[in-house]
Amino acid sequence: MLDLNTFIGSYPWRHLPHPDPEVLVRVLDREGCRGAWVGHLPTAFHRDPAEGNEELFKSLAPHRPTLLPVPVVRPDWPGWHDALIALADRGAVAIRAYPQLWGMAPGDSRLAELARRSAELSLSIVLTVRFEDLRQRHPLDSTPDLTAAHVRELARAGTGATIVVTAASREMIEEVHWGLTPSERNTVRYDFSWIWGPPADDLSHLFRTIGPHHFVYGSMWPLRLTQTPRANLALLEPDVAGAVLSMLGTRA
Repeated sequence: MLDLNTFIGSYPWRHLPHPDPEVLVRVLDREGCRGAWVGHLPTAFHRDPAEGNEELFKSLAPHRPTLLPVPVVRPDWPGWHDALIALADRGAVAIRAYPQLWGMAPGDSRLAELARRSAELSLSIVLTVRFEDLRQRHPLDSTPDLTAAHVRELARAGTGATIVVTAASREMIEEVHWGLTPSERNTVRYDFSWIWGPPADDLSHLFRTIGPHHFVYGSMWPLRLTQTPRANLALLEPDVAGAVLSMLGTRA
């Protein structure tokens, strides 16, 4: 499988042990993943993502094609379209966007334009709901979670882009999914790094009601343990597990 939600780099609100690409390669091998989409965590908090993107490409260069770069593009920043094209030419596999960190409300036309331009370059848009649970955050970390409305409005914009939503809870996924038309739902994928397994069995419930084809594998390393999504898959009921594992392996 391919892990679609990993990072390298430091986090401003707490220490992360070994958030380095060399360690990530070993973690992927341990977990049986053939590779990962990788973002640069500090860049999420930068006003200008250019330097962080440069560091991402430089850090991943010795580990391609196992580690695939997912840089950040701000559609409210001068020259962003040229930057997007340049990143695609350098081998970006998707683009990360953080509208809640940039003060963009649901339905912001700039985010839709980023998705539209990315789709023209065959790049997906990766959105992150949260980095930490609200109860764990530093008092200075006042950024709200990404809302279901952000995702719904982007899916309704008809940009042609695949939207990968990471770190969403069962409640948010259901709020997004059941608020979209069938064609709009098919543009959205969710990782399950923040979804509970037993005893709540939220993951099993979502696979049964929404369908496993709407999900991708993601661990959110190094902010979360890579063993969590793997354990949740292992604890699925047998009638669900076979179809899910087959689908994830095919998609990866």
